[in-house]
Amino acid sequence: MYAIPLGDDGAELRPLEPWQAEEFLAHIDRGREFIGRYVRLPEVVSDLTSSRSFLQSYADKAAADLGRIYGIWTDGKLVGGVLFRTMDVQHGTAEAGCWLEPSAAGKGLVTRAVRVIIDWAVEERGIHRVEWQVAAENAASIAVARRLGMTKDGVLRESHLLRGKRYDMEVWSVLAPEWRAARDTSSR
Repeated sequence: MYAIPLGDDGAELRPLEPWQAEEFLAHIDRGREFIGRYVRLPEVVSDLTSSRSFLQSYADKAAADLGRIYGIWTDGKLVGGVLFRTMDVQHGTAEAGCWLEPSAAGKGLVTRAVRVIIDWAVEERGIHRVEWQVAAENAASIAVARRLGMTKDGVLRESHLLRGKRYDMEVWSVLAPEWRAARDTSSR
């Protein structure tokens, strides 16, 4: 299996696969409350069977070129992940997302990991538009969108129902020409 370094701190980005279901479940259990504040992942992954099923659904998406999932490891421990929830190569669109357990928050891991997958999507898969949907109350995730150079497209009012509460969802995006221009400017 390959690993992509995410910096000098030993963090790595690796594919998450069904055979890692036990490690994935342990990771979700460590961060269940924190992760579940804005995303359904802890509701979907509740035991070993559902963990394996969730990872298998992304293996199936990857095989069909409809999505991808990657884990973020620090010091050999799975601490978070990034994904393309959806990917439509024909239309050139994808929706990225993320999660972290509390021990990994505030270290820039998501920003670094999402840069890697957006770069891959734009340069290798020809994706033109990458979206980032985030609860309007999720300041950390909105900060990631800003650091990635995304533009706020709008707000889907009360569109996300999670544990009985409705959240406004902000839609952020970056287009391939914007991505390339920002990347080329930052590498000078």
